[in-house]
Amino acid sequence: MKEFVISEAQTERAALVGLITQTQNERKTNEYLDELAFLAETAGAEVVKRFTQKLDTPNSVTYVGKGKLQEIKEYLLQQEEMEQEVGMVIFDDELSAKQIRNIENELKVKILDRTSLILDIFAMRAQTANAKTQVELAQYKYMLPRLQRLWTHLERQGGGSGAGGGKGSVGLRGPGETQLEMDRRIILNRMALLKQRLAEIDTQKTTQRKNRGRLIRVALVGYTNVGKSTLMNLMAKSDVFAENKLFATLDTTVRKVIIENLPFLLSDTVGFIRKLPTDLVDSFKSTLDEVREADLLVHVVDISHPDFEDQIQVVEKTISDLGAGGKPTMIVFNKIDAYTYIEKDEDDLTPKTKENITLDELMHTWMAKMNDNCIFISARNKTNIDELRDLLYKKVRELHVQKYPYNDFLYQTYEE
Repeated sequence: MKEFVISEAQTERAALVGLITQTQNERKTNEYLDELAFLAETAGAEVVKRFTQKLDTPNSVTYVGKGKLQEIKEYLLQQEEMEQEVGMVIFDDELSAKQIRNIENELKVKILDRTSLILDIFAMRAQTANAKTQVELAQYKYMLPRLQRLWTHLERQGGGSGAGGGKGSVGLRGPGETQLEMDRRIILNRMALLKQRLAEIDTQKTTQRKNRGRLIRVALVGYTNVGKSTLMNLMAKSDVFAENKLFATLDTTVRKVIIENLPFLLSDTVGFIRKLPTDLVDSFKSTLDEVREADLLVHVVDISHPDFEDQIQVVEKTISDLGAGGKPTMIVFNKIDAYTYIEKDEDDLTPKTKENITLDELMHTWMAKMNDNCIFISARNKTNIDELRDLLYKKVRELHVQKYPYNDFLYQTYEE
């Protein structure tokens, strides 16, 4: 019976909407929509249609123009007639309360934006009390300015003065607006409680970090879904949850790793993503403290992604926003087994594009740029993992000798 019920469950169908603006060209918008589609898939929705529109700036009332909104509405009605209902429309930027309300009134389906989708995935992935508290706080922060639309049936038309000039109809006068105020108060009280709880967790985490002894701390950082957890499992022989989905990791995992005679701590952190709202970054303060307190950052990059250079910039910007810029960093280019390129014909005289660059050419370019600070590996196929261990050993040893000059290694090595 149970199996029968599971097979009956249908995935929700969704349409995506993005804008091509002055700062965001068509190629970039399509990349953002690809990422949004992957987010939707991770959350359990199936993307069936994409809409894009060229606008200088997003429309303050409906995000897209009137004509485009009508086009989306007609598409939704047409799908409904064909009994292939599209249950939600996901927008690529954060929407204001007014925009969500107006679009919902027009389209009559569930409206999500990039932030609410990310929050939904976070809520699904959160395992520990710490992560759950952080996600709940971020959700309340997001919900607070958007409460109005949850109570549209109790808006001002419900309240109003008594006899005479009041707009309120019979039986509806009185507590229209107070419901909203009451909810706002409940949420603010709840947020204060969650902040207090997070402060306690923060104190615990700080104590834990202090008790870790004289060991160098190495943090794995990088964009979401680049293979940090897979690399962690490989290096530390641990069993961190790793999956080809966005935000598979929400909780920081710290493991002790020993390479030859040198023990150090390796921590796996939350992946970053483009257009990550500042509220969310603030909520994950205790998780990202691992990055702040690390002695060495290992920046993992998915080289098979067509836009990996942009991803590197996003991660570096987020790290400097966190106040962790300027730390010793090394780059690990992962997924070399999945790298693809388009070979040019010999008689093709057009300039080379990104798609025509071979892996060897990329390696030479980056190695020349980064000196010894980068390495190319495949965590899944275990390619170049021994070289990575040697490089890590060299880096950590240097830091260890600087930080703890009198601390002995597990055993002494004598180089001839």
